[in-house]
Amino acid sequence: MSKVLTVGIGGFGAVGRKVAEALDKGAYGLRLTAISARDHDKAKRNMAGFTTEVPIVGLGELAECDIVVEGLPAAVFDEIALPAIEAGRIFVPTSVGQILPRMHLVDRAQETGARIIAPTGALLGLDAVRAAAEGVIHSVTMITRKPPNGLEGAPHLLNNNISVKGLNVAKLVFEGSAREG
Repeated sequence: MSKVLTVGIGGFGAVGRKVAEALDKGAYGLRLTAISARDHDKAKRNMAGFTTEVPIVGLGELAECDIVVEGLPAAVFDEIALPAIEAGRIFVPTSVGQILPRMHLVDRAQETGARIIAPTGALLGLDAVRAAAEGVIHSVTMITRKPPNGLEGAPHLLNNNISVKGLNVAKLVFEGSAREG
């Protein structure tokens, strides 16, 4: 049998929890060994039905895992990406757009032997864009919705004095290109 790869997940919101649940149910060759979450008590409650107890650790400690999955607000992206890449890990950012203004991370990954894997669907419609790439693409429009607390601390919101606290209806918080975001 080949080596079982350990997986650490940064962020235990909608995306992180789904990944954790899938790993807990069993994924050949993968074992969930760490989760990092802002609200430890809530994370423990959400893991109540898991078959294995998973420790809640600091973001930097996730770099001890073979695979590090990011599902965090943009404001803390570097806190998970840098240690994982420096440690030569497999880094899976669900916030793929955060790589664009940080292309130095791609260069550093090449130097350390780390791999950055952009999951299919991390950018909604990525599969469609790939398929359409056989022709000419003039523009792509993407609309995403996130739970407000998933945006808390995002640099764009802070820089533009946009509050998402207590939000219970949709609110446009950014419009522009991926590079501008």
